[in-house]
Amino acid sequence: MVRENIKLDAAARQRVIDGVVSNLKEFYVYPEAAQKMEDDIRARQKCGEYDAITDPDAFATKLTDNMEEVGHEKHLWVTYSSIKAPSERHRPIAERRAELRKELESSNCGFDKVEILPDNVGYLEIGFFGDVEICSPTAAAAMNFLAHADAIIFDLRDNGGGDSKMVAFISSYLFDKPTHLNDLYNRKENTSTEYWTLPDVPGSRMPDTSVFVLTSFRTRHEAEEFTYNLKNLKRATIVGGTTEGAAHPVVVARWIDDHFMIGVPLTRAINPITKTDWEGTGVEPDVRVKESEALETAEKLAAKPPEKWTEFFSPPKEE
Repeated sequence: MVRENIKLDAAARQRVIDGVVSNLKEFYVYPEAAQKMEDDIRARQKCGEYDAITDPDAFATKLTDNMEEVGHEKHLWVTYSSIKAPSERHRPIAERRAELRKELESSNCGFDKVEILPDNVGYLEIGFFGDVEICSPTAAAAMNFLAHADAIIFDLRDNGGGDSKMVAFISSYLFDKPTHLNDLYNRKENTSTEYWTLPDVPGSRMPDTSVFVLTSFRTRHEAEEFTYNLKNLKRATIVGGTTEGAAHPVVVARWIDDHFMIGVPLTRAINPITKTDWEGTGVEPDVRVKESEALETAEKLAAKPPEKWTEFFSPPKEE
């Protein structure tokens, strides 16, 4: 790989700005906000705010910060790579798919730990929700390992997201009838995709098993979707901290030129119960405790009947 040291001139800055604006207007899930961000960037450009920036990394960071300041969007970003990368776009899909499979399998598809804790409490730590077409056998194996547990704790404290179809796949083990989980609205296509539990899953369902979800500020994207769905369906008790607040799960990454790329949220979640999402607010836990105490607290909850949980719903003590 050859790295190219680039010094931006006015033409390069203009090309990147035009690319950013074009992608915002074509893809961003809120067109009104896209227009406001364009107006702001053009105004800054007209005032000469970008004229002295010749470092490409600094320019990418500046544009990202400007968009976040106006759009209050955590998923919009511009990045720079010193490696000329457009050839990646032309790699055969089969080759990229094989590479993805290898990466997912080498990380066990994000299923970091599965075990039975004392008192027959199942524990499943998921680092990310992997591609369901590749990772469903691993997910099924994990869920069936927990099939006879009296309670299940899903640890999503370090889960950064992944595939909404995997969210639906795992959730399907927790219900015994068709259940509407979430919708994703695509602004460019003006279409909504409904996500429901699956009619069949490999192995046994656990509709009556108590469920707990551990969360933190690092719980993001589809991990928040999983948490938000189960919370609103009253199927799980959420333990830990407020999640990040990232409800625009599908981000299209597009090259602006040979070195600059933009990430644009293409969809937004619409929960069938709340008719809204968790963007900017995060998912609030039912039992708020320090991140380090979340697992221990969930184990204590699992060992008691719900009517004895009152003590756990008081605010945590200050250190």
